[in-house]
Amino acid sequence: MNDKVVVAGVGMIPFSKPGASPSYTDMGAEATRLALKDAGIDYDKVQMAFTGYVYGDSTCGQTALYEVGRTGIPIVNVNNNCSTGSTALYLARAAVQSGQADCVLALGFEQMQAGALKSHWDDRPQTRASVVHVLEGLTRDVDLPRALKTFGGAGREHMQKYGTRMETFAAIRAKASRHAANNPLALFKNIVSTEDVMNDKLLWPGVMTRLMACPPTCGAAAAVVCSPAFAKKHGLRSDVVILAQSMVTDPVESFDPPSMIAYAGFYMAQRAANLVYEQSGFGPQDVRAVELHDCFAQNELLTYEALGLCPVGSGEQFVLDGDNTYGGQVVTNPSGGLLSKGHPLGATGLAQCYELTHQLRGSADKRQVEDLNIALQHNLGLGGACVVTMYGRN
Repeated sequence: MNDKVVVAGVGMIPFSKPGASPSYTDMGAEATRLALKDAGIDYDKVQMAFTGYVYGDSTCGQTALYEVGRTGIPIVNVNNNCSTGSTALYLARAAVQSGQADCVLALGFEQMQAGALKSHWDDRPQTRASVVHVLEGLTRDVDLPRALKTFGGAGREHMQKYGTRMETFAAIRAKASRHAANNPLALFKNIVSTEDVMNDKLLWPGVMTRLMACPPTCGAAAAVVCSPAFAKKHGLRSDVVILAQSMVTDPVESFDPPSMIAYAGFYMAQRAANLVYEQSGFGPQDVRAVELHDCFAQNELLTYEALGLCPVGSGEQFVLDGDNTYGGQVVTNPSGGLLSKGHPLGATGLAQCYELTHQLRGSADKRQVEDLNIALQHNLGLGGACVVTMYGRN
């Protein structure tokens, strides 16, 4: 069993708006080629692939990878909502760690449509059908798409319990824009102020403006992971490794007692993070850089607390003290996060991997967080699954 799995190569294409991107086949193939080039190997060295996407027909993964090569390898298509990319990485790591394969590709892509997320199937039960009464009961006063109700409702609950102000969520969005300004692959590179965010179109009075929600995005990212022995045999770089990783699905506490914070994935994230801290021997106090799932500014603040970066209820003070950016306790989403970089569902987890790999290599340019030895990743999908990963320098 390989305790440490090497991240030998990463690739990512610039993210773009729906309707302005290449096809998923072109995006997936290009991200794969970039990851292979970064690793310094040809596709015929890859022994297995896990491909992640949410919106698409069966075997889209094969369709994209056949543009790179047809080598007969196992290709497994993965869908775990917004944590799809990290789920592909989770499976790729497991394949290497178990000895099933020595070199595995994790690929994520998404060719999204404009507008809020919605179900494409109306002739069968929707996901979370058995527990959606929690959402409907706690947000019956608003008529919004389900994702906005979920994370906006969680933000509102935090405001009611701890006195958090809407301006704090705006400050998180403004911080994301400052980080993304240094990321050439981000969808939005324009810097916005807290005031700009507050003055944007109101989606939920007193709770959320449009800029606090991540946009539908198209894009792709990929990672090549391998065993230390494979890296040594083929002369690949092995300076970044996965130290620990966990995936957690909804515990009972997600829905009982009814709470929007819990419904939005707090306990999944908390449990997944604690498992990773236990496995890696590092704690939240050791983390200096994290890519976390800021699908809404509200969820970023909740995730600070779920990951243990600050005590429960103190997320606002964490923001006000500047502890979520350069010069503070931990740089959150140096890439610009989902809010500014964009959120192509299947690609997001691997885009986070791309960012943290470059951070640990010291090749993140103007986004570089100094003196990093470890980095943390959090990727959340409602329905649900949360993947938390700890990377380290080897």
